[in-house]
Amino acid sequence: MNRLLIFLIPWKDLNMLLMKIITKYVYELLEKDCNLKKISIPEGYGVIVLNPNENYIEVEKPKIHVQSSSDSSDEPAEKRERKDKISKETKKRRDFYEKYRNPQREKEMMQLYIRENGSPEEHAIYVWDHFIAQSAAENVFFVAHSYGGLAFVELMIQREADVKSKVTAVALTDSVHNVWHQEAGKTIREWMRENCCNWVSSSEPLDTSVESMLPDCPRVSAGTDRHELTSWKSFPSIFKFFTEASEAKTSSLKPALTRRSHRIKHEEL
Repeated sequence: MNRLLIFLIPWKDLNMLLMKIITKYVYELLEKDCNLKKISIPEGYGVIVLNPNENYIEVEKPKIHVQSSSDSSDEPAEKRERKDKISKETKKRRDFYEKYRNPQREKEMMQLYIRENGSPEEHAIYVWDHFIAQSAAENVFFVAHSYGGLAFVELMIQREADVKSKVTAVALTDSVHNVWHQEAGKTIREWMRENCCNWVSSSEPLDTSVESMLPDCPRVSAGTDRHELTSWKSFPSIFKFFTEASEAKTSSLKPALTRRSHRIKHEEL
């Protein structure tokens, strides 16, 4: 007897299901074929980036006005000042990212914080301290996409000497970092000019120099104007950049791509 079984699955749920299946399959390949080890990190240092700005998701704010009844007058002055400083820094970074990501947001939004979830910056620093810094690898390479670039710059600010001694090269792809807003020092900016390159969304051919007003690293076209495709489209150039950086480290030379882009940038200025 022939039978027909039909599943009616909403597209959103189907996407989530496919994401879980694909993620599980990729992890299995990394463990079996690449002999890598999967390690879980403690709660509070993991990061779920649903809206990649901080450790929360945003939902539309209810139209009903609710007056805040919170009173922090009982808190010590030092604690209030520390909380205010953290709040201002978080808002500054969030506002910069939102201006880049959604400059014409129409709906008023509210924040729903994700419990036991760290910010991307906290996650990056934890992974560095507990895994990368303790590894025996002599050549460490970063590929940092979008907000990951901001997290990397924050890592440099917090662990400058360690990063410089261990990291050979950094490929940023459409990074939203800002060395002024993040208050990166002169020595960090100089290191980034020599060891980083940012492949940005652009309709220009791959590796075409792209003008930038920030005094950090060279910017070149990723060969696509779609933000989410910049990493994939620029992979051939990124791995070539890494190979040149590794060879240059041995011969005390700098990668050709970085030198060329750096020279063009300063000639233009």
